[in-house]
Amino acid sequence: MSQDEAPYRRVAAEIRDRIATGALRPGDRVPSTRAITREWNVAMATATKVLTLLRQEGLVESSSAGTVVASTAGPRDRPRPAAEDLTRTRVVRAAVEIADAEGLAALSMRGIAARLGVAPMSIYRHVAGKDDLVLLMADAVLSELRLPAGPDAPQGWRPRLELAARMLWRVHRAHPWLAHLGPLTRPTLIPSLLDYSEWWFATLSGRGLDPALVLDLNVVLYSHIQGLAVQLEREAQAVDDTGVSGEQWMHEQESELAARLADGGHPAFASAMAWFGRTGYDLDFDALFERALTALLDHLAGLLGSGR
Repeated sequence: MSQDEAPYRRVAAEIRDRIATGALRPGDRVPSTRAITREWNVAMATATKVLTLLRQEGLVESSSAGTVVASTAGPRDRPRPAAEDLTRTRVVRAAVEIADAEGLAALSMRGIAARLGVAPMSIYRHVAGKDDLVLLMADAVLSELRLPAGPDAPQGWRPRLELAARMLWRVHRAHPWLAHLGPLTRPTLIPSLLDYSEWWFATLSGRGLDPALVLDLNVVLYSHIQGLAVQLEREAQAVDDTGVSGEQWMHEQESELAARLADGGHPAFASAMAWFGRTGYDLDFDALFERALTALLDHLAGLLGSGR
């Protein structure tokens, strides 16, 4: 193979060979962008182009496990959708699928076009650019926040806030990339989030609370949900990069941790670690969410002078 060939094509050719020889079989995970940068010593942009090219060829596809060898033949074996069949909804849905599987960093117009089997420029007939697309994606998944109205809505401020918070957490758990929408100091004016905020403020309206306090509590809870979602995404990326689960990684650190605690300089922490060694500990993100929600609502109950 010529050394003058573009680096991304050389890397793609090697991965293509692995697929052709059966070293990588349908459903197997292919190297992630980070893994490609390490193995072939190329830039992240080059690694992204590698996976984009392989998607365009129909050799790989996104899944909940990351980018995997496609289970079907390439696009040349199936009809190419006409550009007029493309809709904004299809573009957004494809973008969400990619972001769910690989994160926002892997999202590109070329990748979306390859997934849909259309020319990249046709995507721009429906979205102005990536920033516009991400907002549309966020609104689409946050529309899953279907808060009930009328007699179907729970009674009492606490059940109402619990319902809204749990729904927001479920959406972020399913789509962790939502945590990267923007800083809290620059809130995104997404209709679905405005509906959520309206529910929060309406629930606490007329209860003698300063609007600033109501907003603060809303921000604290939202920040907690964002933080957990970021950790979910980071763990998924770490597994993709290393092939090692969080549990395996922790097990590999046990001997080093024991050595660091052996000098007796951290007795309280050492005692806690010994207790975990006997009983075990599961870092449960759902449980962490519930702990924080309970603490915040208990605090709010104290401010209101009532638990309900």
